[in-house]
Amino acid sequence: MSKIVLIGAGSGFGLRFSLDIMSCEALRDSTICLCDIHQGRLKQVADYVKATIVNYDLPTKLEFDTDRTKLLPGADFVVTSVAVGGGAYYGSPFKEDVEIPRKYGIEQSVADSTSVGAIFRFLRTGPVHLQILRDMEKYCPNAVHLNHTNPMAMLSWMHSTQTSLKTVGLCHGIYATNSVLCRYLGIPNTDARYKVAGINHMAWFLEWKLANGENLYKRLDNALENKDDPKTAQFMLDESVRLDIYKNFGYFPTESNRHDSEYLPYFRRTAEMLEAYSLPIREVPSSPPKVREWMKDGAAESKGAKLVRSNEYTTYIMEAIVTNEPFRFNGNVLNTGLITNLPQRCCVEVPCFADAHGINPTYVGDLPSQLAALNISNVNVQMLAVEAVANKNKEAAFHACALDPNAAAMLTLDKIRAMFEEMWEAEKDHLLWFDPEHKGPLPEICAPN
Repeated sequence: MSKIVLIGAGSGFGLRFSLDIMSCEALRDSTICLCDIHQGRLKQVADYVKATIVNYDLPTKLEFDTDRTKLLPGADFVVTSVAVGGGAYYGSPFKEDVEIPRKYGIEQSVADSTSVGAIFRFLRTGPVHLQILRDMEKYCPNAVHLNHTNPMAMLSWMHSTQTSLKTVGLCHGIYATNSVLCRYLGIPNTDARYKVAGINHMAWFLEWKLANGENLYKRLDNALENKDDPKTAQFMLDESVRLDIYKNFGYFPTESNRHDSEYLPYFRRTAEMLEAYSLPIREVPSSPPKVREWMKDGAAESKGAKLVRSNEYTTYIMEAIVTNEPFRFNGNVLNTGLITNLPQRCCVEVPCFADAHGINPTYVGDLPSQLAALNISNVNVQMLAVEAVANKNKEAAFHACALDPNAAAMLTLDKIRAMFEEMWEAEKDHLLWFDPEHKGPLPEICAPN
């Protein structure tokens, strides 16, 4: 029986993760501990999970509390999925992350993983994560920490270098990319075999083939030649950025068209470029964009949800650790010689195995030089952002923004400085970590993703 704590249970991930636990036979007798500082959302999720347990007559136990220190003692696994300061993708401070750079001519599609907006997301999220992980070191130092919060690379880098915990960052961008490509080629995504490595949201399909050894890149190239095919035309429109990267650098990148456009300076400089690459601009709603099932009136009085396990890595990793049956996945971990032409002790996304020994990253060696160079342009930004939080150094945060590929492509240093200071002033209530006169814990204003 495992004790599994989810911090940020009021997010959309909270119910999905609980259902994954209950869908896994090896984890079904676990104690699910849900934590969120929003008591109302926490109770909604807890009631819905409870209804599911009762409906399926499961041995799962449920605890929930707004105080994580009551749930952490003795935990085997701790999962973080939080937004700090407000809604992850609505309202403030996400609004400031998007609209202040827009004022200076920088349009962002996502603004949660890389970009000036993502840097500020990290500046307010990183210190709160440090507080959470310090509590883990105190109450459950042997627990495995699995992070689902963005910006993934910056946070995973900080987790690995600033704490003593066993930790890994998890993202679905790799298997999602494989699914997109396989769907276009008309093959089941489970038929593909791939080796992917790099950094989060900019990892590379170094090998991509079928079990019989057929190179799927060749099949992709052949399919793309048929430009008159409506399916190909739509695929080329949907994947215009990633196909341009593939054409010019030789390997297909992970995550998505809109994410990848923010990692490089080639796609977002003008309105014409945004239109040519079919890139949306980020609009910020004032309230959550949708009402989730567990939020609806009477949902908790129903029989709960269907027990269908998702493709998220999290419970498969837990299952592997509990059963000692290895599970292969890509994780965000510290670069301890794993990718030899990326900086040591940065955050890399590499193939890993989970088993009773925990998380076991694998050696990759050198990336093709052009791919390492593209990655390093973003690793430098991540390094300075982590340095900013670790050392409470505001100037390092500015340096991170100044090195962001799109900010550097669009603005002079004076303009970047002006934008940075305006964002800092707008979000100062969430940046108390950097105030030398601030004493005590930070306010943790978390909301659902």
